[in-house]
Amino acid sequence: MANKLLTQNYEWQTANYNYLINALDIVRQALLAEEPKENHNHHFCHLSPPALDTLCQIFGLSEFERHVLLLCVGMELDANWGFLCANAQGSLGKPYPTFMLAKASLLQPHWNAFIPTAPLRKWQLIQLEEGSTLNLSHLRVDERIFHYLLGLDHLDERLQSIVQPVVIPDSEIVPSHQQLAEQLATTWSETETVLPIIQLCGDEIASKKAIAAKACKLLNLNLHLMSAGAITNLRQNEMNDLLRLWERESMLTNSVLLLDCDEVDYTEPAKENAIARLIASITSPLIITSLERKRSLQRPLIAIEVHKPNTTEQRIIWQNALGEAATTLNGHVDKLVSHFSLNASTIQTVCAEAQGKLKVKRQKAKEVEELSALLWDTCRFQARSRLDELAQPMETSATWDDLVLPEAQRQVLRDITAHVRQRTKVYEKWGFGNKGGRGLGISALFAGASGTGKTMAAEVIAHELRLDLYRIDLSQVVSKYIGETEKNLRRVFDAAEAGGAILLFDEADALFGKRSEVKDSHDRHANIEVGYLLQRMESYRGLAILTTNLKASLDQAFLRRIRFVVQFPFPDITQRTEIWQRVFPRQTPTQDLDASKLAKLNVSGGNIRNIALNAAFLAADTGDAVEMKHILQAAKSEYTKLERQLTDAEIKGWV
Repeated sequence: MANKLLTQNYEWQTANYNYLINALDIVRQALLAEEPKENHNHHFCHLSPPALDTLCQIFGLSEFERHVLLLCVGMELDANWGFLCANAQGSLGKPYPTFMLAKASLLQPHWNAFIPTAPLRKWQLIQLEEGSTLNLSHLRVDERIFHYLLGLDHLDERLQSIVQPVVIPDSEIVPSHQQLAEQLATTWSETETVLPIIQLCGDEIASKKAIAAKACKLLNLNLHLMSAGAITNLRQNEMNDLLRLWERESMLTNSVLLLDCDEVDYTEPAKENAIARLIASITSPLIITSLERKRSLQRPLIAIEVHKPNTTEQRIIWQNALGEAATTLNGHVDKLVSHFSLNASTIQTVCAEAQGKLKVKRQKAKEVEELSALLWDTCRFQARSRLDELAQPMETSATWDDLVLPEAQRQVLRDITAHVRQRTKVYEKWGFGNKGGRGLGISALFAGASGTGKTMAAEVIAHELRLDLYRIDLSQVVSKYIGETEKNLRRVFDAAEAGGAILLFDEADALFGKRSEVKDSHDRHANIEVGYLLQRMESYRGLAILTTNLKASLDQAFLRRIRFVVQFPFPDITQRTEIWQRVFPRQTPTQDLDASKLAKLNVSGGNIRNIALNAAFLAADTGDAVEMKHILQAAKSEYTKLERQLTDAEIKGWV
């Protein structure tokens, strides 16, 4: 089959070249002032038309314009052509084509062919040498056009630094994305006037490109990619030249431009304006990829939201990528689908990486267990790079043994863990997910004074589930600029979805305070921000936790939309005793510590940990084991920080 295609291509190349040479004969005869002879080009026998005819049809060239172009092409193909031009112009000093020569020698001349808006100059099919009058300017065929006429297909070298052809694969995409590609293709194929711009929105960068490629394949179009960042620093005249070259290339190669705006920083107005000018000026088929919807006032625009493959599709992708190994993982694929939301390319990368590491380990006896762990950890790693830029990663080494809480609170925390672990079974296999998407997210509010264990509880849950934990300070996320808070939250949730991370939103009071009367637009937008966060928490596939020091300050209407509310009490003396008994690691040398006496310090668990750590440093500095005197010194320092007075009752009988 490949040899047949090569043969057909060679046959067309030969026929196309002969056709071009024959076409030059007509112009040669005109230069020699000879009577036109019979031309055999109408006998061109091939499924594909010759490049000259195709180009003339694309740009709507008249017979005269066609011959002007051939007049310039002759200079590149015939060594005697310069002599013919000089002889026809009666001057040996003019061995080249000019407009004057064309008007004097060629049939059906018309001055309109030479104006800047006519095809020859508008599409830069020919070039004018500067420094002379228009009539006597030296004319040259553009190099890209000359190669096109010869049947040599390549991207114009002036575009190669900013435009790259996209190889359209034969592989299938998931059904939900195939449906979007067909929607795009149908929209364009049924449009009889100006094609609308298609905007593919969302953070699924690879999926958006795959959808664009599939749509082009359905329409039998080529696809080229341009990064918006590559054109933002161009001057206006450079932008205009670039645009004209691309429009010409699009017409020559039947190509669509995929403008990648995913990485554009819209906080810089100059860059945003440059991109807006390009979008407004371009008339050829255009697909834009962006994280958010953008408007175009110059041309119809259709925005299509692109999401990750759904859970059913992701499960199939996992199974295909793992091959036979999928059947040996004993339901582990379901766990991966439940906790991680990944696109096809990422899933394939995860499987290849994990299976590659497994081959290095070569532990056949534990192969299934090892592969499960490698897949899980690789999924977690895939999402970290994006989330690390938006939130603070937290250590998750704490266990249930480190957590000192009343049994009622511990049980609620276990329930939260069970909800996350069994999400797929209950929502998918048991059908609860069919009741609607709202409220299927797992959300919790941890309320209590500072240091009562709210953060540690989140760490324990993350450790138990082997998931990453990220802290987001809501007081930092909330912006005074209208709409910015939702944008910040969207970026966090979108990044976290992939890795199934547990999100810990500190300082919920900053956003969830009791609502007051709406007096202005900022009050209205504050309520919109709250609604957006709650909506994302309710639909988030992972666990989202809010923390507050003052539960009473939160609006009850918001609390009703939180699935779990855990009140972290200030520890009583029994709980403080237990905390003191556990606070020092086994490796720490201690001497004559009395947990019952230490528990008289009326502080939270967080303060106890601070005192213990400070005492350890004091003891280490003097070369001693940790004793009550070190804790006393550390306690005084902690109380000073708290602006409290250490009472005699709290330290009675210590030293």
